[in-house]
Amino acid sequence: MNVLVLEDDELVAELLETVIASAYPGALVKKFPLLEEAIAETDRQHLDLVITDWNLPDGSGLELVRHLRGRDRELPIVMVSGRSDRDSVLKAAHYGISGYITKPFSVEMVHERLAALIEPGPVSTEELNLQAMLTESLEHVIQLPGEQDPAEILALIERADELSPAQLSERWREQPALVTRLLDVANGSSFRRTGKPVETLKDAINLMGVSMALNQALALSLDVGRQLKSPELVELAAKHQEQALKVGREAQRIAISMKKPPVMFQKAGLLSRVGELAVISVINQYIAKGGQLEEGQADQCLRDWAQPYGNRLKVQWRLSLDLRELIGSVHFLQKDAVRNDRLIMRAAALIAEGRQEEEACQILLDRLGVHVASKAEE
Repeated sequence: MNVLVLEDDELVAELLETVIASAYPGALVKKFPLLEEAIAETDRQHLDLVITDWNLPDGSGLELVRHLRGRDRELPIVMVSGRSDRDSVLKAAHYGISGYITKPFSVEMVHERLAALIEPGPVSTEELNLQAMLTESLEHVIQLPGEQDPAEILALIERADELSPAQLSERWREQPALVTRLLDVANGSSFRRTGKPVETLKDAINLMGVSMALNQALALSLDVGRQLKSPELVELAAKHQEQALKVGREAQRIAISMKKPPVMFQKAGLLSRVGELAVISVINQYIAKGGQLEEGQADQCLRDWAQPYGNRLKVQWRLSLDLRELIGSVHFLQKDAVRNDRLIMRAAALIAEGRQEEEACQILLDRLGVHVASKAEE
């Protein structure tokens, strides 16, 4: 499914992208800030849904509607605008739009409207191919399986004026799906303004604002398509999420013992299994469409695809080279590596795997000059 979003406010565009991905799992979303760019894209690409703002830097979104309706009367087109007066709504309707949403909008309402706009068609199981889905999904918006509760997020939204970025970052710091999405959104905006990546959850929330961060969280929580469809996937996701948390905690513990700021080390641990979680998310979409897993197929997909997905996400999220290398050190460390931050991450990974007593881990801890209590000592 191909979706075009024409919106010059980048944070609003990112929020719409999250809502679209939750309403239509696997959708390929392309965002454009300028009318001219969007019109050019419509001439190149078949589209299944268009969402456009009204007022744009180089014209009106109505021009895009006119351009599209000249050749396609059935394509769903939704206007999202700050204009709420009756005349504007009637004018847009005259151009043949499929729906009109006023800003500021409710994420729940947008999700419901979009989900109802296009009924998912039947998918022949003969057309389903898990390897093809994994290949194609590398280019899509990848959202990780998460556990956000919509009721909890809605309660936080009611208290938005009382909440600070620090409070939200503390609350969400061990939720990989949400942390990674907020970093992704913040880096998209930050990079265009400063060229410097946002590397902490607190900074990401501070950049986009508490209200926008809460809306992103709500959009993720409404993504019922990401709810895992089989006990095997539930078990695999829990295993990799728990392993990432363990690595983060151990890295934090070692860093503190060495009097180093622990935030970056904990974050690298938290992000160390995003490739596995992304692959699980795609397998989940495959099952939701009627696909069936053969014995051992999920494990094989994780072995084959976790690294490509992890690498793709690290680039997509514009993580700094240092952070990427810290994450990489969780899985593999060059024999000639000398930087303490890399040694910390590899040692943390071995400890998290229960391999603290092995020679390789003890050598790393000796090089760091750190004594980490064993389970027996604790």
